[in-house]
Order: sequence, then C-alpha cells, then structure tokens
Amino acid sequence: MSPATHGSPILLVEDNPMDVDLTQRAFARRRLANPLLVARDGEEALAWIPRWESGEPVPVLILLDLKLPRVDGLDVLRQLKAHSSYRAIPVVVLTSSDEDRDVREAYDLGANSYIVKPMDFDKFMDVVAQIEIYWCLLNIVPH
Repeated sequence: MSPATHGSPILLVEDNPMDVDLTQRAFARRRLANPLLVARDGEEALAWIPRWESGEPVPVLILLDLKLPRVDGLDVLRQLKAHSSYRAIPVVVLTSSDEDRDVREAYDLGANSYIVKPMDFDKFMDVVAQIEIYWCLLNIVPH
C-alpha cells in the first residue's frame, strides 16, 4: 500500500442500514487497513467538507450511493467535483441503479467508476476485493 493511502479513510455514503452493514462486514473480512467512515445521507456526506478543511483526514476514496435522502448522490458528486480542494478524491458510485441515465450523468459529473451493487454476499466480497486492490493499493492519488 502506498504511504499516501495506507490508513487513510474510505467514506461510504449509504442510507440503507443493511448495505452499510454488508459493506462493513466485507471490508472487515478483507482486513482492509483503511478505516471505513459512514455518511447516511447526502447532507451528512457534504458535511465532511468543512471537517476536511479543518484538518480531519481526507478520504482516499468515496463510495457513493445515488438514491439518498436529503441530498441525492448525483448532487453530492456534483458538489464534490466542483470543489477545488477535493475534486481529485476518487468517487466510485456503488449503487443498485443500472439505469443508463444515472450511469451517463454520474460519469458526466466526474465519477471515477460506476459499480452496480451485487445482491449476493460472495459477489459483493469480490467487488470489495477489486475496490481494495485497485483504489487502495494500485491507484496513486495527488498529494
């Protein structure tokens, strides 16, 4: 793991408690060195920006659901990618929506990847393994 990403948090933006639990269990089973922080809606996700500005660790990766209460995932993505200091944070859309319109808009707004959540735990574990390998081990982020 590169020194820039080792131990840096991953921010999961997800409102479904079962999906939060599934993701936490999958990352725990993988023994991922990165702590998993959770924002349970879009407003809570955007509330991290002033926290990062005040010195809290910036995530190495954001896993973003699209169907969120208060502020939807596409609006969160839009605001993150418009922010000069945080637009380089990789954002992986991890959602149940496979609608072409959502995929296209997410990429147009700057998503780095778009993954439809598998419902099967073993397949979800495979997705988490790939996320870990690529985004936490191989990907190089700017300092």
